[in-house]
Amino acid sequence: MLANIFNTDTFILLTAILFIVGVLITKFSARFGVPSLVFFMMVGMIMGSDVLNIIHIDFDNTETVQMIGVFALIIILFEGGLQTNWERLRPVIIPSLSLATMGVLLTSGIVAVAAKLILDIGWLEAMLFGAIVGSTDAAAVFAVLKGQNIKPRIGATLEAESGTNDPMAVFLTIAMIELITIPDVNVLNMVGSFFLQMGLGLILGLIFGKLAVLALNRINLDSGGLYPVFATAFALLTYGITASMNGSGLLAVYVASIIIGNTEIAYRHSIFRFSEGFAWMMQILMFVILGLLVFPSDLFTWDIFFKGILISLVLMLIARPIAVYLSTMKMNYTNKELLFLSWAGLKGAVPIVLATFPLLANIEGSQQIFNLVFFIVLTSCLIQGSTITILAEKLGLTGPEKTIPMHSLELISLGKADVEMIEYEMESGAAIVGKRLIDIPFPEGSLVNAIIRNDKLITPTGNTVINPGDFLYILTSRKNKHQLKQLLQEKNNLSDELSRHEFSHKQKKERTSS
Repeated sequence: MLANIFNTDTFILLTAILFIVGVLITKFSARFGVPSLVFFMMVGMIMGSDVLNIIHIDFDNTETVQMIGVFALIIILFEGGLQTNWERLRPVIIPSLSLATMGVLLTSGIVAVAAKLILDIGWLEAMLFGAIVGSTDAAAVFAVLKGQNIKPRIGATLEAESGTNDPMAVFLTIAMIELITIPDVNVLNMVGSFFLQMGLGLILGLIFGKLAVLALNRINLDSGGLYPVFATAFALLTYGITASMNGSGLLAVYVASIIIGNTEIAYRHSIFRFSEGFAWMMQILMFVILGLLVFPSDLFTWDIFFKGILISLVLMLIARPIAVYLSTMKMNYTNKELLFLSWAGLKGAVPIVLATFPLLANIEGSQQIFNLVFFIVLTSCLIQGSTITILAEKLGLTGPEKTIPMHSLELISLGKADVEMIEYEMESGAAIVGKRLIDIPFPEGSLVNAIIRNDKLITPTGNTVINPGDFLYILTSRKNKHQLKQLLQEKNNLSDELSRHEFSHKQKKERTSS
């Protein structure tokens, strides 16, 4: 009995320490210019049996680790999809999907050739290795780009690619394992299975996204704190049902979350903040556990170091650039943009989780594959992840500082009073800029309660003029929220035309210079 209590108490204490350390790491990682997920993995490796021996996880626990990794990826993808702006994403759908399919295929093929030559293994094993490291990782990309001012088109391309390329990587990995373990497997059936997975993932993602929006807006829950839990439950439900029907659960979650994030929903701000915090928890947990799976004495050997560096260089400098340039051919990307996309193909949790598949299938040499994949991920995060922002600045691909987006702070539970406080930053081209509050046709019942201008609070009156950069705090009913949003986002026709002309001129200038 005492032993059980001690184990439980120790587990809770260690969990608390891990999360506190993880949160503090996110605070300091930016100062060192290294992605926080690298530190999370390092914490896991240090606490593992090979160093401090505080927590022991061996390859017998691989199935549990895989389950935790997939669960964490669902939460991370869900949060990433919620934050994805559809208007920004729509123009880059085709190149993103091309990178997520043909790009992964090309990257995997080139890495497979390198693995065959460097590791001296069979072609099927080499292709398996290439499939595992072929995709850009959503967890790594979302973590590195969060809060950065990368130009919207490039940022959207990377986010969409990383959010949709997991099905291709999973399919290739499982296909290679089947070819190794079941030599007479039907290849045509496997290809058909891939298109079925993608199709089901897309269709069920759309359906469950719409259902989630309907449920969140129609069902009045007793507590506002239940809405984020309800939304997260839909993400898990989307994955579970899609995966049980042999569809791509991860793709379905990403599609559903984009729909939820780009639709007016109840308690939107609460859902976003909860999902962001939950995603951080999952990142900390996942990368620490993945770090626990690795034994530094096996990882940091001259053999792994030499082979891992060679494959990493092929991946970063040859495979990814070729895949990017061929996948986006004639899609109006400048050379600078293509160079950045090539360098930003980060590896992260997905390759490590996929590297557990050969372990579970008892593929010969699977432990070496796992160690090499982990080393490559570590190299990618350290080298590419820490230099993404610097490269973007050097190439002139950074945009204006990100502003606080429109969000709502729900005052009272929907069952009692259907009102919200809207916070909105006015842009220079907005139609209501320069007008007095008394002259602006706000929806009935909407009231501007406060204005923050140059970090100072202004008590509004009817004669107060709206200036660019003002933060408006407006109390409104939910039924008028959409109408209010349209009014706030309405553009001045002249300024809109000038902005389009300036953007077109700038694009021509960039193409000429590149």
